[in-house]
Amino acid sequence: MNVFYEESGDFKVAAIMSESDATLQIEDARGKRSKIKAHDVRIRFDKLSLADFTAQANAMAGELDLDFIWEVAGSEEFGFLDLAREYYSPNPSPLEQAAMVIRLHGAPMYFYRKGRGRYKAAPEENLRAAKAGQEKKAREAALMAQWQADMQAGTLPDAIKSQIKTLLHRPDKNTIEWKAVAAAAEASHITVLRLLVNCGAIPDVEAWLLDGFLAEYFPKGIGFPAIDLPAAPTDLPDAGVRAFSIDDAATTEIDDALSVTALADGNTRVGIHIAAPTLGVEKDSVMEQVVLARLSTVYFPGDKITMLPDAVVERFTLAEGQDCPAVSLYVTVTPEFDIVASESRLDRVHIAANLRHHDLDPVFNEETVALPDGGPDYPWKSELLYLHRFAIALEKARGKHDPNRVERPDYSFAIDREADGSKRVRIYPRKRGSPMDKLVAELMILCNSTWGKQLADARIPAIYRAQSMGRVRMTTQPSPHVGLGVAQYSWASSPLRRAADFINQQQLLAMLSGEPPRYAQRDPMLFAALRDFDQTYNAYAEFQGRMERYWCLKWLEQEGVKEIGATVIKENLVRFTGLPLMLRIAGLPELARGTPVKLQLISTDYLELSLECRLLEAGEPVAVVEEEEEIAEAAEAEVEAEVAVAEGDAPPAPAAEPPSDAPQG
Repeated sequence: MNVFYEESGDFKVAAIMSESDATLQIEDARGKRSKIKAHDVRIRFDKLSLADFTAQANAMAGELDLDFIWEVAGSEEFGFLDLAREYYSPNPSPLEQAAMVIRLHGAPMYFYRKGRGRYKAAPEENLRAAKAGQEKKAREAALMAQWQADMQAGTLPDAIKSQIKTLLHRPDKNTIEWKAVAAAAEASHITVLRLLVNCGAIPDVEAWLLDGFLAEYFPKGIGFPAIDLPAAPTDLPDAGVRAFSIDDAATTEIDDALSVTALADGNTRVGIHIAAPTLGVEKDSVMEQVVLARLSTVYFPGDKITMLPDAVVERFTLAEGQDCPAVSLYVTVTPEFDIVASESRLDRVHIAANLRHHDLDPVFNEETVALPDGGPDYPWKSELLYLHRFAIALEKARGKHDPNRVERPDYSFAIDREADGSKRVRIYPRKRGSPMDKLVAELMILCNSTWGKQLADARIPAIYRAQSMGRVRMTTQPSPHVGLGVAQYSWASSPLRRAADFINQQQLLAMLSGEPPRYAQRDPMLFAALRDFDQTYNAYAEFQGRMERYWCLKWLEQEGVKEIGATVIKENLVRFTGLPLMLRIAGLPELARGTPVKLQLISTDYLELSLECRLLEAGEPVAVVEEEEEIAEAAEAEVEAEVAVAEGDAPPAPAAEPPSDAPQG
């Protein structure tokens, strides 16, 4: 005697070896013995072999019309034997019984399983919905198969094309579009990205990079909500000075201006005036929420995404010819350039001029400041020459003045659109440490370190930059910045562009007015703002770095460069000569840090932002002290950031290499 039984949702057959009331000892066709419970047995049969019984029962089950037996079954619960008798005959054979139970059990859409061979027909409404779902899945499967075939052939289906941005940057892996793309990529043994590129889904890598950034950090778009502009106060005291700013020609967010006033006692009062967008901003107002959401202006070659809307910038920017509210730091300086007094206050400053780089560079440079008379006459000459000498004194006081230091150049990008719609990039160097840069950097460092000390002395929490062992970090505790040579260093000089500066200005205004600060000691909201700012600011800088890396690669292609010099930083990471570009070069032999190399450019991968190069020659390494260089580079980056942000340029991006690989600092 044999049995047809159910085990773990499947039907099996075996020969009975022995049995009791509750259990059976059985042996299957392979000779494996086991014990089963008597209530799991559905049918007993003999005459047919185990293999023949299973094959014939499955064949007969396939011939049963599901819709017909569903109609016959009725609405009440039933046993499979009852339906077999109704369908076949009052005394169905074991094969007919097995065929019925196999068919019922394999159609859960038609029949609900109630256990131990009992079933119930699905309600008509449920069955109709299930059939519609099944038909939909069949249609989707056919579509996916067609899309997959098209993409493997290099054609992008219209349905995929309409979802391409989502698929590239924020895919929903439950959609049939993604499943089709993933299946095609797997079948082609390439990544999804490479598959889509092969299908022409990324005609413009620059746009792809930007779209990916916007999808992650600006998923709702770069527009601003409606903001009620805070009214500029009309009762601020007149500063009694004529101030000027120094910025790039395209700058609209003018955060800072300077003034120089001769005093009767022979001393000079230097004013550092910072735009005051925090005036009248209420706690949790829409404007504050925008600042804490955006956290910084985003810079990248050819464009930027501002932290504040244009209307707010226009209200508070230090525009030429306007009397502007400002938070001002005044320092009294002796003829020997010693600071003997300082004062911070909120006042109204007349902005007499917005000086621009392209106007100043020809007349205010290293050659002209070295002349006895300072070179030819130009507007604000005496103030600029005085502030340059003061800046040198400040640098010496920080212990960072080194007239023999050879500094790497900084670089600026300009993107020009040609008549045919294509773009052309210009990358031009700008020497670090120029009189204009030094002047701005030193006065911003003075401003930020002084205000950091004043906030610390007043026991008002703020956001600081600290550096030790070459590592720069954000903190709410006033801590030394070794690279800059200051006891504490806050960011407060660019409140139109950085949330950290905006927050610190809120704290400064509270200190100056004697009111409770926006953020109290150990305020968790301040820690959250610091964390968010630090992460977001670094992410924005990494995006800027990726875009600059892209345009450096485009420049190499545009200019037809076949060979180029570079310097080994560590392992296979090199810094290219004449470009703000650092890349890892696969296959580069182990060379000492500082080794100059000459590379042949073979191919460019814009998706990976990488180059394939061949080493042509290597020179003698230039000795460097790694720790000292990293500390110096970190300090240079801080100074350059102050210059760039204060003058309206994009702040320097991190090295064009993922942070985990690039030299830290």
